Amino acid sequence: MQFDPALDHRGSIAPMGSMAALDDIPEWRLDPGLTRYPEALAEMEQRVEAIQEGREPELVWLLEHPPLYTAGTSADAAELFNPRRFPVYEAGRGGRYTYHGPGQRVGYVLLDLNRRGRDVRHYVHSLEGWLIGALGRLGVEAWRAPGRIGIWVAKGNTEAKVGAIGVRVRRWVTMHGFSINVSPELSHFSGIVPCGLAEFPVTSLDELGVSEGQERFDLALRQGLGGFLLALERVEKA
Repeated sequence: MQFDPALDHRGSIAPMGSMAALDDIPEWRLDPGLTRYPEALAEMEQRVEAIQEGREPELVWLLEHPPLYTAGTSADAAELFNPRRFPVYEAGRGGRYTYHGPGQRVGYVLLDLNRRGRDVRHYVHSLEGWLIGALGRLGVEAWRAPGRIGIWVAKGNTEAKVGAIGVRVRRWVTMHGFSINVSPELSHFSGIVPCGLAEFPVTSLDELGVSEGQERFDLALRQGLGGFLLALERVEKA
């Protein structure tokens, strides 16, 4: 997953406001097994509409997909090397090509920014901070890299991408979200230029030596949910 670089503005997280962000915690949903991408996309769009209309609560939805590639709105066909290897889906988000598959934690984050702050740049930055904090709870030092989308870690003498961000906002309700490589088959990324960054490798928590990564990451993510929601609140200038 990725997001349109036009939305990738790296500012510090604004000071926390009141506890209002925690008055209404989103639904937390964890699906077992593998969820087909077309069904997930359709359900996400239905849920976003329901959130907009006030019929259903916000949602943090954790799942895994079978092996597939997704194309963002800036996808370049030259960066898809073998279109017959896995199914390829138009994602409707910003960005380029990415891979999803077993062993990768995908999180769809559907939040109403009408209530949590109409600032897409700040939302993306806070989402990155949530993931970096969760990885830190597992002993993995991760960071943002100026000019490069995603979540980065050290690998030998270079940096490697362990996670990606991809968002879309429709009438101020967020769609899509993130993916973190827990223990996927990393060779599957070779069918694309991941997020258009050919010069950097991808890695996984398994490759970094994190055992039982899926359960531990999910727990760490949930532990940081409150902080993420609070970070979305901003102290407005007088």
